[in-house]
Amino acid sequence: MLGNRVSRRDFLRFGAGLAVMGLAACQEGGQQPAASPTPVVTGPPLKVGIIEPNSGVFADLGRDQINGFNLYLEKVNFVAGGRRIQLVVEDETADPATALTKARKLIEADRVDMLAGVISSASALAMRDLVHQSRVFTVISNASANDITRARKSPYIFRVSNTNYQMAFPLGKWLIDNGHNRIVLMFADYAAGREVADALRQGFGSGEIVDTIPFPLGNTDFSSVIDRIRASRVNMVAGFAAGTDAVIFLRQFAQAGLAGRIQLALHDSVDRAELAAVGRDALGVYTSDFWAPTLDNPANRQFVDEYRRRYNEEPSRYAVAAYDAARLLVETINAVNGDTSDPDRLVRAAETIRFDSPRGLFEFDPTTHHVVQNIYLRQVREQGGRVTNVVVSDLGRIRDPG
Repeated sequence: MLGNRVSRRDFLRFGAGLAVMGLAACQEGGQQPAASPTPVVTGPPLKVGIIEPNSGVFADLGRDQINGFNLYLEKVNFVAGGRRIQLVVEDETADPATALTKARKLIEADRVDMLAGVISSASALAMRDLVHQSRVFTVISNASANDITRARKSPYIFRVSNTNYQMAFPLGKWLIDNGHNRIVLMFADYAAGREVADALRQGFGSGEIVDTIPFPLGNTDFSSVIDRIRASRVNMVAGFAAGTDAVIFLRQFAQAGLAGRIQLALHDSVDRAELAAVGRDALGVYTSDFWAPTLDNPANRQFVDEYRRRYNEEPSRYAVAAYDAARLLVETINAVNGDTSDPDRLVRAAETIRFDSPRGLFEFDPTTHHVVQNIYLRQVREQGGRVTNVVVSDLGRIRDPG
């Protein structure tokens, strides 16, 4: 994946709390957004444990989330409820056992007041029992497995990103409602890919799935997938490819001469990093997601402008989710006037928080503690000299069934 990287040294400096007044060292050449007037600090420091990957396959996503956390916290001078926020950052890696070990360290050794972050669903599920038993207020900023806020939900866990169902079901429904009643379904054959495929099938209802093509995560040769798509004689392919799989598939799909001839509708598979890698080869691809850089509302225009100035690049969905996670933490701390001693009081405060996010109205389902949000159909187009995701339809306000 492409983009500026946060060095391990700067990542650790961030976690050590040296960045309380802003993380200029983390990215070179950017400008910090305007902060609010310096608030009065009256209480002891408040520790927030951040678990994000700084190594392994998800490192770029972790970097984007660190950027999002930083961007919002700079706006409030790293202060909430009269307390200075100190971030203690640990590397999630791509191993759930390691993530669990890091969470235990943060809770038992560092004695953090709150936890946030987590890219991998396997990591989030591995941490769940520890978080629940320790009663630590936790905000998941990415991991999307349905069960995190369904069968294995905890009152102390809130999620600000999405479930796999929440974005795939309305995409399947859009396909059938718009005359795409014969499709090929393709997906990366791992837990998230299978959840996406199941939700797409549900939304697609009575439509005909001509062929179903699972492929291994980390695939480098899509020739057999593309041959089956060509042989199916459909005009629409729907499904899910993650990260480098999406990049390689889109390149090989275009090289096979199918781009523009067969349409693609892919659950959240084309974001900043993928567009930076494939450029015009992604033109015309539809995706479903909770946000787009071109989403037209005041909060998003401000967010995109501040992010570009701060980091000299386009924001991603991962940065938006972390930005909102940071706001949730701040508003929860403010609501209890900085007193984080009662985790159940934190939970009650967070359940009532609503605000205008870059994605639109942000609020929680009080039963599942999962975000209720609008899901948008996006299409990759050229706009303003950029190849970007443009919102073409609002698929509605979607509440995960829990």
